[in-house]
Amino acid sequence: MDLLNPLCFTEYTKMLLILLVTSLVVFLLRFLLQLFWTERRHRQQLEGVAPNVSQVPLIGTLWQMRDFQPDNLHEKFAAYVKRYGRSFVATTCGRMVLVTAEPRHADALLLSKQQLRKSVVYGALGGWLGNGLLLSRGDRWHAMRKIITPTFHFSILEQYIEVFDRQCNVLVDRLQPLAADSNRPRAFNIYPYMCLAALDIISEAAMGVSVDAQRNVDAPVVQAVKDVTNILATRFMRPHLLPPLLFRLLWPSGHRKQWNGVKCLHSFTDDIIRRRRQLLLHEQQLGKRSALLDTLLQARLEGAPLTDAQIRDEVSTFIFAGHDTTTSAASFCLFLLSRHASVQRRLFEELYAHYGPALDRPVIYGDFADLPYLHCVIKESLRLYPPIPAVGRCLESDLILAGEADGAAGAHVVPAGTNVIVLLWQLLHDEQLYEDPLRFWPERHLDSHKTAETGAARACSSYIPFSAGPRNCIGQRFALLELKTIVIKMLRHFELLPLGVDVKPSIKIVLRSATGVNLGLKKRSYAN
Repeated sequence: MDLLNPLCFTEYTKMLLILLVTSLVVFLLRFLLQLFWTERRHRQQLEGVAPNVSQVPLIGTLWQMRDFQPDNLHEKFAAYVKRYGRSFVATTCGRMVLVTAEPRHADALLLSKQQLRKSVVYGALGGWLGNGLLLSRGDRWHAMRKIITPTFHFSILEQYIEVFDRQCNVLVDRLQPLAADSNRPRAFNIYPYMCLAALDIISEAAMGVSVDAQRNVDAPVVQAVKDVTNILATRFMRPHLLPPLLFRLLWPSGHRKQWNGVKCLHSFTDDIIRRRRQLLLHEQQLGKRSALLDTLLQARLEGAPLTDAQIRDEVSTFIFAGHDTTTSAASFCLFLLSRHASVQRRLFEELYAHYGPALDRPVIYGDFADLPYLHCVIKESLRLYPPIPAVGRCLESDLILAGEADGAAGAHVVPAGTNVIVLLWQLLHDEQLYEDPLRFWPERHLDSHKTAETGAARACSSYIPFSAGPRNCIGQRFALLELKTIVIKMLRHFELLPLGVDVKPSIKIVLRSATGVNLGLKKRSYAN
């Protein structure tokens, strides 16, 4: 064949094109066929575990998911639980997902020492958090968890209370103008204020340096945190944006903004690491308060110091995990108090009995033991509005689930490779676990007011706003003390008023509100 002949060249091109298309079709057919048989096998394995919400091969629940939005996700899951039971199976493009609000199943998964791998959706966080504690697994996760755990010992946590107290004073000062006119209080959204306060607290606790977000809301690092967390929240609800390549192709502006934000945050963190490492090398005192960063700088992994990249991943993880979650928890707690005057009054009476009228008296670690009702209020708020409404795992080995409690059915096996989602929201609102579950009733957590239960003893995972088991939230005690300090400071200075529209839960990684978290403020009067 003379390839120099234009006619021959055209025929040769056509042949190559036909061969290429044929090969592509064959490859695609083989891939779909393999996906079909794998899905069919998984469907059969999960038949006895839970009903499948769709019998359509490969496509699965894609059609149903078109109606899933952040603002209705908790309602959609509640409707599915009501229709199919506490556990159900969903398939999408061959991927098997077991969704459960069954306490015994949640226990089996979360308390397991083998099922420690996060669900695939968490991969979207990798650009910012790298291989930090939230995303790592295996030996790396075990080693870092062991290194970081002492940072949250009560003797270390006690040192952070001064940070909480000082940053809450800044918060109160910023809110004073909103309570200036007691005769005409106005509604406002507390969420942005809490967001900046939480960012100041976690940054100073994690790195030993405050970003001063509350006073400098336009700082590049503050804006970067907002941009990155908002984009990640959108990607979590849009599965087609989770793969990095599709994210870059389908949402180029979002990809560019996230990349610029992560670059800014990494640069800021790297600069702090270099400065504090220099202080350590010159044997200078890093400060009387031990930040997480100081622990990481002095830690050793397999006999060698941690690299700057490893340290940055862990610090970034704590800024992410300890920023949005606390913002959510504090905002919804204050909202509930504003809507329940009797609870707010009882809590204020407890605070007044302990602190008296001296508003300049700081919060210290020893205060919390004398404030039992405050603890109940925080627990009940986290139950009604958990900051993380669901958690996910990808099974690395088969998971054995017990049968019915009465022994009528045997054990079931969930095969390795299945993604499992535990619906914390549904667990914490389950009427079989909590009497009148939609009621804000802190007294249910007092020893003298045990909640009535139906059936067997309550499972370990019936109250898990911070997850449970080996991969529970390592900073939960830190978060609880921070939340308590915020509530103490707010109620001692202000009366919270039921103003503005009610919250509309919206799940964007953490729990937010599509309508804001609105309330009003009135200055406390301590006149006799």
